Amino acid sequence: MDSRQRDIAVISNGSANAATMDLIAEEPLSIRVQGAPYAVTMRTPGDEKAHVAGFCLAEGIVDTPDDITGLAFCDGEDTNVVTVTLTATRRLNVADHLDRRTYISQTSCGICGKTIVEDLVQSLSPVDDEPPMDGKRALECLLRLSDYQPLRVKTRAAHGAAIYDRNFAMLSAAEDVGRHNALDKAIGRLFLDDRLNRAKLLTLSSRISYELVQKAARARIPVVLAISRPTALAVQLAEALNMTLASLGKDDSLMIYCTPQRLIWPN
Repeated sequence: MDSRQRDIAVISNGSANAATMDLIAEEPLSIRVQGAPYAVTMRTPGDEKAHVAGFCLAEGIVDTPDDITGLAFCDGEDTNVVTVTLTATRRLNVADHLDRRTYISQTSCGICGKTIVEDLVQSLSPVDDEPPMDGKRALECLLRLSDYQPLRVKTRAAHGAAIYDRNFAMLSAAEDVGRHNALDKAIGRLFLDDRLNRAKLLTLSSRISYELVQKAARARIPVVLAISRPTALAVQLAEALNMTLASLGKDDSLMIYCTPQRLIWPN
């Protein structure tokens, strides 16, 4: 993870004092697929290959690590450009998808929340029903999220994501200036290590938007807990995909918005 030191002036009670502060780094990451530009995202430098792998999984460019034959920096010293090379079969399967000119922006006029959910549910399958998890231990994981956010402690400007298995062992954690990027990095590490099937619980520092639900659904993570509340559209999508969404409430309570039966509270 990356930060930059900056000399600043602190004004207090009318007096100015010099100080040094760590600021979180933010740089563009260009993602290229088959040598062609696909997307540019602003992110905190670090874990670029995991970031791109998680991004490609969320976008539907790949389904398994075997769809990727190459994941490399365009220049050995330039970590701001990563190229993904797909198998010949996968290239054929996602040829239309890679032509981003066929995309309709989901923020365009005439596109409503209902349409977004209907389109995403058609492209994603609901997560499987599984034995319930201990809700108290899941909440404890959410409350410990800051333990895996050293960059936030240093800069007070980083989002975090941590992923756990059914036994609440931490599998992967990541930080980034962007909440989407943090999740892509955490998922991407497990995806490249072929351990994503063990992911059962996701904790987030941010609010839950529908895009984060989409990423978790692509990763087949059934339970998502966050410090901040979800949007109405995120809950609508999660409910349609048989996912459990919850956020932190007052006095360390847990507010569950959909599919509450996946969390139980043993005496």
